[in-house]
Amino acid sequence: MSSTGPKQVIYASLAEVARALGHAHRLELLEHLAQGERSVEELAARAHLNFANTSRHLQILRRARLVETERRGKHVLYSLAGDVEVVALIKALGHVGERNVAEVGRVMTDYFRARDALEAVSREDLVSRLHDGLVTVLDVRPQDEFAVGHLPGALNIPLAELERRLGELPADREVIAYCRGPYCVLSFEAVAALRARGYLVRRLEDGYPEWKTAGLPVEVAA
Repeated sequence: MSSTGPKQVIYASLAEVARALGHAHRLELLEHLAQGERSVEELAARAHLNFANTSRHLQILRRARLVETERRGKHVLYSLAGDVEVVALIKALGHVGERNVAEVGRVMTDYFRARDALEAVSREDLVSRLHDGLVTVLDVRPQDEFAVGHLPGALNIPLAELERRLGELPADREVIAYCRGPYCVLSFEAVAALRARGYLVRRLEDGYPEWKTAGLPVEVAA
């Protein structure tokens, strides 16, 4: 009698997905794709990888049905195969790592919490504050990511431009900063820089992908 039943088939398929996630570069590529569709060339530049390595990692993710492709002219564009499920999967992986992996906990303490020990603002809280017009929402991602999609009414000042554009931020209203996701360093660095200059500023609990996949409203640049 065969030992390969339906449960074993499912577990074998899930193991393929787990193997596809089992590389730091592939996790980073998924984070970039959670901001919007990208070509191999764009992903290679953002992840600081060469074209061949980026393409190889993307093919592994594609075989695991974590990403999908669409050809437009001469370019093949990659996107997440199911934003809600893939973003939730990466978030769950992060929660397990923070709880169970000592190195993850150390980095969270030594880097992230050292820059921002205050409790982050939840999505629900930010929705309420936006409705009441009480905060300025600051998107510190690159402009092209902001153009693809961002939180309603957000002001886009990429981290590299923050110091010279401080005059665009109101000094008398709380600023809520966000970027690509819970481990994106951009918002942590922005919060630290703004607090050092006397701004009342906090972080959103995660980033744009989590906001979008929660079904909350987003805007695209005109």
